Parts: sequence; C-alpha cells; structure tokens
Amino acid sequence: MFLLAVAMYFLLACLISWLVLFPAGRDLFVGTLERTGLRLRRRFATLAQRQEQGAMELQRSGRAQLAGVAAFLRRNYMLCAAGLLLVCVPPLIALLAGGRPSLSGFEASTREVNPQVAGLLEGEQLVPPPPLPPLAFTTAEVQLERPMIATASRDWALLDKTYAQRLLMAFRIMKERHGYEMAILEGYRSPERQDTLARLGPGVTNAAAFQSWHQYGLAADCAFVRDGRLVISEQDPWAMRGYQLYGEVAESLGLTWGGRWKMRDFGHTELRVAGVMKR
Repeated sequence: MFLLAVAMYFLLACLISWLVLFPAGRDLFVGTLERTGLRLRRRFATLAQRQEQGAMELQRSGRAQLAGVAAFLRRNYMLCAAGLLLVCVPPLIALLAGGRPSLSGFEASTREVNPQVAGLLEGEQLVPPPPLPPLAFTTAEVQLERPMIATASRDWALLDKTYAQRLLMAFRIMKERHGYEMAILEGYRSPERQDTLARLGPGVTNAAAFQSWHQYGLAADCAFVRDGRLVISEQDPWAMRGYQLYGEVAESLGLTWGGRWKMRDFGHTELRVAGVMKR
C-alpha cells in the first residue's frame, strides 16, 4: 500500500511538472478537457431531447385513449349506466342494511339487553367476589392453557365501571341460575403486555397494543371455579357447557362474546364503546 502511494505521488508530480514546464502539454490537456465537456453536453442534450419526445408521445397516446373512452361512453351510455347501477346498488343496499361494521374484524353481538337485567344494572352496584389465591393460577392445567396468566392483572378497579358491573352481573346470573362459579383470569392489559402476547403468534392473539379492548379496561378473560380449582380447558364438557351459557348471559347484557369469533375465545367478553378505540 505504501509503495502504491509513492508511485501515485510520483506520477502526479510528473504530470504537474509537465503541465507547468511545457506549454504544449498544457494546451493538449486543456483541449482534451474541452472536447470531453463538449461530448458530454451533446450526450445530455440528446438524452433530454429523447425524453421530451417520449413525453410528447405518451401525452398524445393518453389523449387518444381518453378520446376513445369518451367516444365509447357516448355510443353506449345506456349500457354503461345500467352496468354502473348493477355494480353500485348491491353494496349500497348491504351497507344500509348491515349498519356499522364491527371493530377488529369480529362479529358484534346482535342481541338486545334483557330489560329485567338492564333494570338491575341501573340500580344495585355489585361488588367483586373475593380474589382466588395466586397459587390457583399456577397449576399445571392453568399453565398449559394460559402460560402467562400468572402475571396478568385481575384488578377490578382497573376495569371500566359500566363494563365491570355488567361482568359482575354475568357472574351472578351464572352462579344463581346455572350453578357456575366464575373468576376473572385477566382484565386490564398494558400495551407492553399486549405486544408481548402478540409476539407469541395468532394462537394467542392477533391484536397488538391499543388494538384490544383490554387496554381500555373494557374486556376480560374469565373461567370457571370447580372445587376451588380453575377450569379453563374447552375439552372439559362441564366447562364447555358453561362457556355456552356464559356467552348467552353476556350477550343478554349487551356484551360481545369471543365465542362467536373465527378464532374463538370462549372466556372473553368486551364492551365496545364508540369513539374509544382508534383504528
């Protein structure tokens, strides 16, 4: 590398000396630069001319195509109008008949709130049940079904008050009418935890941070308690029957039940409030 630098320096010094000491060398060098510059200018001018010609041809072609389309529309305006109606009318009818689309691609509950239940919700303020001991969330069965549930939040105070009252009412109905004792597995979920769960794959959740109602305290995952132990597995016939009943009760209270989604989440309910979740 050092020898190469010395050689380059020597050649550069010889070139400078030749230009300084010999006028003919200077003239040759300057002439070469001028000819090179002239060739470059000619080449750039040719390229610019070609681009201008191409743009003009493209413009003429576009005008010809537009003129052809306009002529076709004038000749077949009745046919075009009929086709436009056939294309636009069905989606418009579906939009008007279907109402507002549901959030996150899930089907919203279409059941109305039971009037008797609505009356109960307006009056009595229900109190959360005593929490289960932390060890209840670390059993082998629970860890198999919900590996990260031990670190989840089950603080009722972090839930939206309206949603919490409806969820507590669902718990009461499930116990008094159907004999199922229920417990909350996870309520409020931080954005960081939501992203962590999303990285585990679609088998856990498809929602990233602030794409889930958990971040707004408007969703909870729940399960059943039998003989003091949590029962989550959908393979248990007793639990599966409970999930079906829970879905009916939740929807009667105006909640959205995850058991109707394509990726079913039988223990999940949420209360969708307009203007809360940003799309």
